[in-house]
Amino acid sequence: MTNETRVGILGLGAYTPERVMSNEEWSRYVDTSDEWITSRTGIKRRRVAAPDESTADLAVAAAERALADAGIGPADVDEIIVATDTPEIRFPDTASFLQHRLGTRNVSAYDLGGSGCAGWVQGLDLARSRVLTGRSRVLLVGVELLTRIMDWSDRSTCVLFGDAAGAAVVGEVDGAGEILAVDAGTDGSRADILQLEVGGTRKPVTAERVAQNLHKRLVMKGREVFKEAVHHMSESSLRVLKKTGYGVGDVDLVVPHQANLRIINAVAKALGAPSEKVFANVQDYGNTGSASVPLALRQALDEGRIREGDLVLVTTFGAGFHWASALVRF
Repeated sequence: MTNETRVGILGLGAYTPERVMSNEEWSRYVDTSDEWITSRTGIKRRRVAAPDESTADLAVAAAERALADAGIGPADVDEIIVATDTPEIRFPDTASFLQHRLGTRNVSAYDLGGSGCAGWVQGLDLARSRVLTGRSRVLLVGVELLTRIMDWSDRSTCVLFGDAAGAAVVGEVDGAGEILAVDAGTDGSRADILQLEVGGTRKPVTAERVAQNLHKRLVMKGREVFKEAVHHMSESSLRVLKKTGYGVGDVDLVVPHQANLRIINAVAKALGAPSEKVFANVQDYGNTGSASVPLALRQALDEGRIREGDLVLVTTFGAGFHWASALVRF
């Protein structure tokens, strides 16, 4: 590799489970309605994994589509990164299962966990650096089965999430698909505003905590999350643009993390990006965590919202409190 090496996205793939769960269905489990959910989040429906589907199943499906889009096979993969907070099992990591299921060589494979919805874009930065240090093609997957781990009796959080997987093949490019810049950061002092407390060494899973459903109780301080998300996503986006010398007006499409429509609109407003240049599919899939951005990118490509030569800005936030943004020339 040389200083002139360009690294980018060679292929993109996504997978969503077949089952579509509408807002109306949630009234069977909690005191809510379509109007309540839509007005607060913009979400109308989400996908829910089948009982016999696991995290690895979704990851394999998205990865195979990304490999096909890149025109390569499993034998061409040099490293595997999986961003997820809903692993196949506690250990080993989901990447181990993915490596075996895909039938790649015995390459290095590992998970990025705990960074929530920012994981895939953080992984994009890591994958780019791995290519620059000798890995020709890195498979990067974001996958979540969030409906499997959440408390279905907590109406403030359960209606927000959906299941999905998205994947990219990252490697050396000849201009098209180039990752021009990435910005990422963490403010650990804000870890308390978005977390799943039970399940680690501080608060292990016990029979008493399970009886209270605390092992699935997501702590989300909504107003604080909103404020931090909008601030860091917009500021991170501006730093990425500054690194490359571009301005918001040069960007052809902004693809934010699909947490909820209010955050998406607020970030667009903070950046001064017109609505027609902001991509949203949260209404159809809900918040799919680390799968959110690659899923949105794949859909935007399929719908012709991204064309060759377009500048695409992606920006995310997640528990930690983490954030990450990237500018990609497609």
